[in-house]
Amino acid sequence: MDSAELLEMFIDEAGEHLENLNQRVLELDKGEITEDTINEIFRAAHSLKGTSGSMGFTRLQRLTHDMESVFSLVREGKLSVGSDLVDLLFRCLDAVQAYLDNIRETSDEGTETNQDLIDELGKYLEGGAAAQPASKEQPVEKTPAPAEEAPEIKKELTNKDKVMKFEQFELDALKDAESEGQRSFLLNVNIDKSCLLKSVRAFMIFKKLEGKAEIIKLSPTSQDIEDENFDFDFAMVILTALDKESIEKRLSKVAEIESIEITPLLHEDIMKMNASVSSDEDVQNDKTESVSDAAAKPEVQEAGEVKPKAAPKVKKAVASHSVRVDIEKLDSLMNLVSELIIAKNTLMTSAGRVSERYKDSSNIRKYKQDIDYLDRITSNIHESVMRVRMVPIESVLSRFPRMVRDLSKKLGKNLVLEMSGEDTELDRTVIDEIGDPLMHMIRNSADHGIESPEERLKAGKPEVGTIRIDASQRGDNVIIEVSDDGSGIDTERVLKKAVESGKVSEEEAKIMSKDDIIGLLFKPSFSTAEKVSDVSGRGVGLDVVKSKIEGLGGDVSTESELGKGTKFIIRLPLTLAIIKALMIYVDQEIYAVPASSISIVEIMDKSEIQYIQDKPFVNLRGEIIPLIFLSEYFNHSEEESFVGAANRMIESEEDRLDRLRDSEEEGKFTFAVLRRNQKACGIVFNGYIGQQEIVVKPIGGYINPPKVISGSTILGNGDVALIIDPNALI
Repeated sequence: MDSAELLEMFIDEAGEHLENLNQRVLELDKGEITEDTINEIFRAAHSLKGTSGSMGFTRLQRLTHDMESVFSLVREGKLSVGSDLVDLLFRCLDAVQAYLDNIRETSDEGTETNQDLIDELGKYLEGGAAAQPASKEQPVEKTPAPAEEAPEIKKELTNKDKVMKFEQFELDALKDAESEGQRSFLLNVNIDKSCLLKSVRAFMIFKKLEGKAEIIKLSPTSQDIEDENFDFDFAMVILTALDKESIEKRLSKVAEIESIEITPLLHEDIMKMNASVSSDEDVQNDKTESVSDAAAKPEVQEAGEVKPKAAPKVKKAVASHSVRVDIEKLDSLMNLVSELIIAKNTLMTSAGRVSERYKDSSNIRKYKQDIDYLDRITSNIHESVMRVRMVPIESVLSRFPRMVRDLSKKLGKNLVLEMSGEDTELDRTVIDEIGDPLMHMIRNSADHGIESPEERLKAGKPEVGTIRIDASQRGDNVIIEVSDDGSGIDTERVLKKAVESGKVSEEEAKIMSKDDIIGLLFKPSFSTAEKVSDVSGRGVGLDVVKSKIEGLGGDVSTESELGKGTKFIIRLPLTLAIIKALMIYVDQEIYAVPASSISIVEIMDKSEIQYIQDKPFVNLRGEIIPLIFLSEYFNHSEEESFVGAANRMIESEEDRLDRLRDSEEEGKFTFAVLRRNQKACGIVFNGYIGQQEIVVKPIGGYINPPKVISGSTILGNGDVALIIDPNALI
């Protein structure tokens, strides 16, 4: 393991400890001061301090050391937890986060000492208890005197979990080293049970000994330790010129080590113990041969009852059910699956053309069955990879309770955050992007939505305002609702502000609906705040939400009732990499429309098209659906198309054009109804191939596609089709 890998592990582990500390300190702030909470806080702080020190980040180590000391006073009952202390601890955690951000970007903690925080922590330490220990590092256990070591050595060397039997060449090496003045030591290392990465701790022990000692024997093997296939202890025999005290000093700074027992060894002792291990193995083999007989032998009870003797139970190793995987490896796996789907689509296209030409061939039927089987297997692989990439939304939501607490103090309002559906899963590419939109919505609810305590009491509401986040999966989408029980959106005030700022004219304002007025809140540089603060008032917030959500292929809508509250509803796709799409023809070109946005595909008579102010629409079962003719929208012509007329997904080019002409001669037209929130529109096209799984590819920076084009995909014949963004049309 190189230093880069070790640094990455440190950042991941430190991030987990920091998140744990934030959640536990929040519990303290709520008055949930239980023994488990205090112990968990102390363990996390101790681990964070230890790992920082072992990585050489002394400033981070100093801050976390003083935090740990304060937590120690709380744990011992010598310091009570108040609001001021919680505020200080949160400021310290922010400073730790700043250190980690700097380490992630530059591999260095920076020059900030945070001396003001250390001084404030020092005041609590001075006022706590004089008996506060200077350090909470676990002491290295003392070993018995050499004269009394032999029995203990035998016990350790023959332990069933870490038996050490030395080969002759190892015994010779130990003897030669002893004659040259080097010494042998047996090290029994016990790792803290709360440690997340046992192998990293073992690796740090090895690094501390590197260049100063030679490891002669290791139990379990180095491969088992690397794979974390061991309990929380391991043993090793080393050769070194160091004395016992020097070894203790070197290893005492490794974090999350419960104890290290260091026992000096003499060559004669090792020889005796090696013989003892061999003798024990012979006895064990004899016992093993008679196990089956002993298990079957009946045991006579006092009352004369005969009861079979149970066979000895063998303790099975508990395998870990999870593994850390680098994100880049998952991305690489997803790319390979994407290429597999493209190859599958190519074979299916070829199979369709061949099947049309040789319909009666038994070989073709078998070939088509094989292609169908490949289709099923590929879909299963895709689903499995997607499940691996899915991450609970809790990883994003966990940061918001702390944020709401800070907003409550900053705004002078009593706020509480309630959450549900934290186990709802999204693809990690979506998870990485939704944090900022949700943050802006929560800040908007806290600042604009929730009233002051006085206003709430006057309106007959509880003094404490509630912000809720509810997440759930519906089909291929995840719905996230951010709501509050505040004052709601005053549409008259919003419209007045829009007119004053020149966002809309007086004439436009007269005909705007409630939804249109609420939509103004998502316009760039628009804010209803009377004054600019560090929370809001700069017109940056909801416009970021809309652009980010739509960039993820989702949409956002708003429901509000004056005096009762507001709800923002976000709809997001489960994944952005591979989607289901309806493949359509527009003249001689093929486009892809995400299936999640299509409610229905209809074929109607052209005579049913009506016009309002020269804009076409149809009456679809009592609902007025405006129409968009994609051929006109994209300015296609029969002579030349945007991408080209080389797409041959079915039959031949001539057959396809004949079919489209026949459809037009029948006086029919085909359209798909797209829906977003309460809005709908119909897109008119020449025909469709059907629904397919497609791989979303970015178009790149060499061309500037219109907003209605969200990406591209590769067809079965190798051509490129553009993906239509329904949000740009509705």
